[in-house]
Amino acid sequence: MVCSRLERSDSTGAWFTRKRRARSVIATLALASHALMRSTWAPGAGLRLHRRRPRIMRTLSLQDGPMAVRTLNEFLAHSREKDVSPDPFELENPHLLEVRLNGMVWSKAGAMVARTGNVKFTREGLLEQGLGNLLKKAVSGEGMQLMKAEGQGRVYLADLGKLVTLLRLNGESIFVNGNDVLAFESGVEHKITMMRKVAGMLSGGLFNVRLSGHGIVAITSHYEPLTLPVTATSGPVFTDPNATVAWSGTLTPELVTDVSIGTLFGRGSGESLQMRFSGEGWVVVQPYEEASFQAKG
Repeated sequence: MVCSRLERSDSTGAWFTRKRRARSVIATLALASHALMRSTWAPGAGLRLHRRRPRIMRTLSLQDGPMAVRTLNEFLAHSREKDVSPDPFELENPHLLEVRLNGMVWSKAGAMVARTGNVKFTREGLLEQGLGNLLKKAVSGEGMQLMKAEGQGRVYLADLGKLVTLLRLNGESIFVNGNDVLAFESGVEHKITMMRKVAGMLSGGLFNVRLSGHGIVAITSHYEPLTLPVTATSGPVFTDPNATVAWSGTLTPELVTDVSIGTLFGRGSGESLQMRFSGEGWVVVQPYEEASFQAKG
């Protein structure tokens, strides 16, 4: 009886010993596995264990954008004008144009947000571009109103926060939606042009502006513009007039419609009126529909 109890006691103790050893082995394997996951391996160099570096909280800086908290001096340094280009037209930011004026430039009326120096502003005269342009403006309701800035100083221009793009013309010509012309140098000629097809009369978008010559042109768009190539082999390109910003001077677009003339009245949809581009050139569109070409109802 006593021997039987001793045997049972020995077996119970052995069982607990084996259990402790198993737990120890499992813990050792777990530690080894964790170390392997945090190790680096180099061929021929064996396994090297290292401790993971602690994460460091990044402090906000001027590069963190407008949401960062800045001191007054940091804000002034970040937003101060920066002259990095010798050209008379320079972007202070994607939405604000600086014109270093020493003579004369044309700009969209009402686009000035600030100026320095001795600068005189004059609205474009009714007959300054000829009687033909005056009649076209009267018939079309063309919204482009220009003002002349003359003198010496700096003029800052913007248009409803739209994105500004600078183009240099070297004898080329481009057509621009009148709403999207921000400014251009005196060496650039401008002329209101008529689009073909009577359908244009129904949209109020019969006329656009032709810019040609030598100098810098500033055009605007809502958000990033997209340029579509137009080739004879790929066929015509159709665009929504409300989203069309500019096109090359080699193209003569037509206003077309996919609906009958009777259902056109009272419709403001860009899908009812389209601009058809064919030939060789390019057309620029924006991801936004302006109201300048809406159908009259």
